[in-house]
Amino acid sequence: MTTLPQPQYKRAKHNTKLDKDLAALPEMSAAQLRERWKAMGDGDPPSVPASVLRSLLAQRLQERRLGGLPAIVRRELERLASDGSDAAPARPRIELTPGTRLIREWNGQTVSVDVMEDGFAYAGGTWRSLSEIARHVTGAHWSGPRFFGLTNHG
Repeated sequence: MTTLPQPQYKRAKHNTKLDKDLAALPEMSAAQLRERWKAMGDGDPPSVPASVLRSLLAQRLQERRLGGLPAIVRRELERLASDGSDAAPARPRIELTPGTRLIREWNGQTVSVDVMEDGFAYAGGTWRSLSEIARHVTGAHWSGPRFFGLTNHG
C-alpha cells in the first residue's frame, strides 16, 4: 500500500522561514507589499487592493517553498480559462428511450414509471413529465429527474 507524504511534517521541520514570512504579511502596508512582490522577482505587482495582494503574496511564498499545482491541474485550469466562455459547462442531457423503466422507493412505496414515446406511464395514466409524477407521489414540488436519480444531485 502506498502512503502519501505528510506535508505538515516537512513544514514543521523546514519552513520556519515560511511561517515568519507569512506571519509578517498582515502587518505590511500596501507599499511594503508591493516592494515585497518586486523583491520576489515577479515584476510589477498587479493593481489590486492590498488585501488581495497580501493573499497573492502568501500563495507565491507557499508555492516557492512547498511547490505549486501539478502540471496536469495547471493545464486543465488553463484550458477551462481559455475557452472564452463565462458560462458553466452544460450538464450532459440524459436521453430516456421508450421502454425504459424508472423505479424509485418513496416512503415504503415503490414508484415505477415507464418511458413512452409521448410521455410517461404511471398509475394507469400518461403523464407529460417526471416532475408531475414526483409532485403527485410526494405532494411537494420536486425536479422529476432529480427525484428519479437522473442528475448528479439526486
